[in-house]
Amino acid sequence: MNEPSSTLAGVALPADDLGREQARFTALWARTLSGDESAAAKTVYERLIELYGEPHRHYHTLNHIRHCLREFDRAAALMDDPDAVEMALWFHDAIYQPGAGDNERRSADLFRQWAEGCVDPVFQQRVDDLVMATVHRELPGWRDAGFVVDIDLSSFGLPWETFERDGRLIRAEFPEVADDQYYRGHLRFLVALQDRPTVFSTEFFQQRYEEVARENLARIIAGLRARGFG
Repeated sequence: MNEPSSTLAGVALPADDLGREQARFTALWARTLSGDESAAAKTVYERLIELYGEPHRHYHTLNHIRHCLREFDRAAALMDDPDAVEMALWFHDAIYQPGAGDNERRSADLFRQWAEGCVDPVFQQRVDDLVMATVHRELPGWRDAGFVVDIDLSSFGLPWETFERDGRLIRAEFPEVADDQYYRGHLRFLVALQDRPTVFSTEFFQQRYEEVARENLARIIAGLRARGFG
């Protein structure tokens, strides 16, 4: 018999699933930080859940992190440092103020703050670099950064209905921004993705999502241009 559902970050999950999720993060924290960190890991997990449950979030919530972790699990065996990639995924949207230009920097700094004195400096820097790769201003320069970026963008390769729903959730995070301003900026980002030789950097995600992502990009770009935002 399953335990009653609980709600975290505005998302109802069976208590069994929440327990497994917390155990997963606690195990990751214990593997990568020195000393007896089980109590600290539980506190960090709970604080991350609070951040991902902020009321202004609609897309950048715990559901996005859960999606990223599912994609991570499919590709982890191909990564050079999967623990660093997983930690970066947990933290990459920890700080999220819509429209702010320093969300990724502040998210990486939050990991540094919470892990201070308990983590190898090389691992700390690696996680920092991987979080910063999700700025998406340039193509990732090494394998694990490619996986982090591809995982963050993997929703572009989902079926159109899901992809379009995610777009509406992101739009809802900018209620004070007029459509003309929002969609013109969004279109520039979409066209920049479309102009890449490939949307995804790694062969794994190219094989899994490239074709559908190209179709979704073409469809949404054409729709925005038809609405006069091009």
